[in-house]
Amino acid sequence: MKTMKTLFVAIALFVGATSFMNAQSKTAHIDTQALVEAMPEMKAAQSQLEKLQKTYDTAIKDMAKEFEAKVKMYGAEEGSKTQEENAKRVEEVQGMERNIAAYRQQALQDLQKKEVDVFQPILEKARAAIQKVARAKGYQYVLDSATGNGVILADGYDLFGDVKKELGI
Repeated sequence: MKTMKTLFVAIALFVGATSFMNAQSKTAHIDTQALVEAMPEMKAAQSQLEKLQKTYDTAIKDMAKEFEAKVKMYGAEEGSKTQEENAKRVEEVQGMERNIAAYRQQALQDLQKKEVDVFQPILEKARAAIQKVARAKGYQYVLDSATGNGVILADGYDLFGDVKKELGI
């Protein structure tokens, strides 16, 4: 009878421990920043944004050169012009200055919008691949182990290689 009781207790402990182990969730991690940077689409997107930024920079530099040339010319001619003409020139130069500032601001906004438009599909593709691989491997939680995301220790399973394989990288 005592052996039966001991066997029953052992079985109960085994079943309890097995249930406890199954109740624990499986967790993995991945450095999403490194993954996205490894994607070929990211390199193309960065190249596209750099090209657009250079276009804006060139336009701003051209506007600044024109502005400086006018200021220099108007400064040299200031003594030979009437006070009324000089006042109009000052207004013109101030208008040019405002236009340059407005163009610079608009360029920044356009670049930020383009960045979102270009990077969003890449990030969604990476997220979908991470979810697909994690679900296929039975992981319930995936932590982002990129620097600064709050993961202090990432000794668990790293999905990076599997997700790269899924993306064909």
